[in-house]
Amino acid sequence: MSRPFRFAVQSFNAESGRDWAEKVKHAEQLGYSAFHLADHIIGPGPALTRTNHPIQGLAAVPAMAYAAAVTTDIKIGCRVFCIDYRLPVTLAKEAMTIDLLSGGRLELGLGAGWLADEYQAIGLQMDSPGTRIDRLADVIAGVKAYASEKPVDIDNTTLSWHEFDGLPKPISKPHPPIMIGGGSPKILKLAGREADIVSFNFNNRGGVIGPDGIATSTAAETHKKLSWVKAGAGDRFDQVELEIGAYFTFVTDHPEPILGNFSQMFNLSETEMRLHPHALFGSEDTICEELNRRREEYGISYITVGEDVMDAFAGVVKKLSGH
Repeated sequence: MSRPFRFAVQSFNAESGRDWAEKVKHAEQLGYSAFHLADHIIGPGPALTRTNHPIQGLAAVPAMAYAAAVTTDIKIGCRVFCIDYRLPVTLAKEAMTIDLLSGGRLELGLGAGWLADEYQAIGLQMDSPGTRIDRLADVIAGVKAYASEKPVDIDNTTLSWHEFDGLPKPISKPHPPIMIGGGSPKILKLAGREADIVSFNFNNRGGVIGPDGIATSTAAETHKKLSWVKAGAGDRFDQVELEIGAYFTFVTDHPEPILGNFSQMFNLSETEMRLHPHALFGSEDTICEELNRRREEYGISYITVGEDVMDAFAGVVKKLSGH
């Protein structure tokens, strides 16, 4: 039986607190089930320009807390926290605090980090992908131990936590839903093994957003990614929710020119671009039909779109989630 659809909005910036509050309240009113940030630090400048990444003006933790405070039902998440950017025990405490104060509405995205120029710009050493993913696994174990009802007692390569209780305890049990994502075999096998929500993403091995990441996320490549998740999940695969960012979403009755431009930009055929799991082109009904098809093909039922298409995409949300 297919999971019901869920939809989220991802936002990067706000001009003011009022602007931020209005964005998240509007997403809730439109029927989106979650409101996500990302977790990036640097502002405009040569380093960010080289990454091709959008500007993120807000720090994730206080912005998430504010978003939770001005809403009542929508889930609040970060897609995803970079575990290298803060002390892991501090992140665990902040996350459990948001879950408690929001009444159990936190979705806890955790990631190994990937934006190479950001690491360099802030003077942070960027280890190999394998080392960072191993460290992520250690931190996930720590977060789960922190949220448990037992005293914290964990030793691994990254953490040594002993002789204290993790407080506050989250409302969500046994811990807030954990989202892990990426595009490589190692990260997706880890996600299958440990996550409640697995996010399919580009393989960001280049450390920037660009054609390489797009090429590693075609329909054929996504089938490979699904096999890695299944290998990691084993018998628990049916318990895992599958999510994806629809980064290239255009709700229009005349998608052909846009589709053609994107296929040329990324050196893909128009068919490959139309079927690209991170892209949606067409009318509301066409997109609904395509999302139903993809749910059958991949099992993906959780879709995140950018705030710039939040209103245009609202009809799809209403049709597929009943809001």
